[in-house]
Amino acid sequence: MPEDTPTVKPETIGADLIPRIEFEDFDEKLRESLRSKVERLGYCGEIWRIGANTPDSTFFFSELTEALKQELEMKTVELVALTVAGVMGNVYERNQHERLSEKLGYGRDWIAQVNELQAERGKVMTDAECAIQKFAIAAFFRRGHDCTELFKDVIAAVGPQQATGVLWSVGRCIMHAIFRNTLGLEPPVTSIFAEKAEKRSK
Repeated sequence: MPEDTPTVKPETIGADLIPRIEFEDFDEKLRESLRSKVERLGYCGEIWRIGANTPDSTFFFSELTEALKQELEMKTVELVALTVAGVMGNVYERNQHERLSEKLGYGRDWIAQVNELQAERGKVMTDAECAIQKFAIAAFFRRGHDCTELFKDVIAAVGPQQATGVLWSVGRCIMHAIFRNTLGLEPPVTSIFAEKAEKRSK
């Protein structure tokens, strides 16, 4: 875990300060944008219930999320999401994307290596995935400065279209993490690795 990753549980900004809007009370456009996600998960995440206080902005954030899934390889979407969640200590998104990655068949060994944030070649992650992870971590810690050579490696590995999507995806995931971490939201699901450890202890 990077040294700058917070380990102290954040204080939660409660509903007395920012209301949690029920899904059925969402602005219609936002509700329809999120309907398939809510039905797939079986719940409406707290981050969306808070975001519904600004329905237009939250709608476009949701649409960006879905557009990236269409324009990027899905494994790249998961790689970036897990990487940024890891460096920013966003367990809310990390836990969700662990589960989605496993559901998509990427395997726990791959998920575990991504979570290590080491981008070590010769293991489960491909060289292209290592290049993407190195760039994403550097972009965060260097605030986007002095990342040119690492981004060139991403372009060489996946091409200009996918590389451009990686840029947008890193930004999208940082936005989510700032939102979640500031509000101190509890993850709606546990880590898949926490469940494994719990089973071993029984």
